[in-house]
Amino acid sequence: MTFSKKLINWYSVNKRDLPWRETKNPYHIWLSEIILQQTQVNQGLPFYDAFITNFPSVFDLAAAEESEVLKLWQGLGYYSRARNLHASAKYVVNELDGVFPNTYKDLLKLKGVGDYTASAIASFCFNEVAPVVDGNVYRVLSRYYGIDTPINSSKGAKEFKALAQELIDVKNPSDYNQAIMEFGAIQCKPKSPECVVCPFQESCVAFNTNRIGELPVKIKSAKAKKKYFNFLVFIDDNGNTLLEKREGKGIWQNLYQFPLVESKSNLDADAFETELQAHDLVKGQAYKWSQYNKEPIVHKLSHQHLYTTFWVVNIKALKTEVIPVGRIRDYAVPILIGNFIESFNF
Repeated sequence: MTFSKKLINWYSVNKRDLPWRETKNPYHIWLSEIILQQTQVNQGLPFYDAFITNFPSVFDLAAAEESEVLKLWQGLGYYSRARNLHASAKYVVNELDGVFPNTYKDLLKLKGVGDYTASAIASFCFNEVAPVVDGNVYRVLSRYYGIDTPINSSKGAKEFKALAQELIDVKNPSDYNQAIMEFGAIQCKPKSPECVVCPFQESCVAFNTNRIGELPVKIKSAKAKKKYFNFLVFIDDNGNTLLEKREGKGIWQNLYQFPLVESKSNLDADAFETELQAHDLVKGQAYKWSQYNKEPIVHKLSHQHLYTTFWVVNIKALKTEVIPVGRIRDYAVPILIGNFIESFNF
């Protein structure tokens, strides 16, 4: 039996029951794939359900305010996915009359859709012979064939894509693609794979050469930079607080945060007092402050680690546009800020 047939047979018995597998609707498939780009299934499922409930069609998503989309996305991270999702929905509605592209080539024109996502949608919805290559596929193929070319190199990307093209079942590309991803997710897992009951055990190079833990090979990325964030949680005598919208192309674009003071290291009480005294919002006013978390909260992003301290500042009146504390949960914020809001219990 060929590799592809054996894989599809395994899938028919072991596949998980997931809502996006019960439809060929490209809007639903596209939505699920964008959510799952950097998110595991169990975490992404409630977000998928929420998006389908709030935006049943691409027209509904396109008509939404970006702030609504970001708020619903809150907790998933990698917020550029949400912004691209919204932009692509507008493109489909305004430029394509609400009709999704139905080929791999045209799907690539959607913002936030790359090779993997275009292949997935094209094969799942339109049965195009377009092989998917994601982290699960890299792992399965590198182990089964004993390939040690780094998966995050240009050579590796070409090599694995070519191999995937050779292996795909041209008569059933949809099930094949879903099968190999599912196999990597629940059978050939990154750690503790189920080798004892694996249908490919006899012919798997990694298993038979004791290299399961070595494959796939990945070039180590640069060491994450450390940044020190100090958030000023103002609360005035009228029960108001302050959030600011992040502009520009950095992290958390268009999300809201408390006023931020960046420092070169963690601030002690004296250093914070010096920073606070220089802040425009407290000049000429009496205030009291307290340090909410005694040890910095380390929030790890892909290329930087944020050492974060929240400083609660009680003040008579905020001389700027304010937010009643009762409305603070209406704003789309990064998960780091959201977790603080819930723990502080405004």
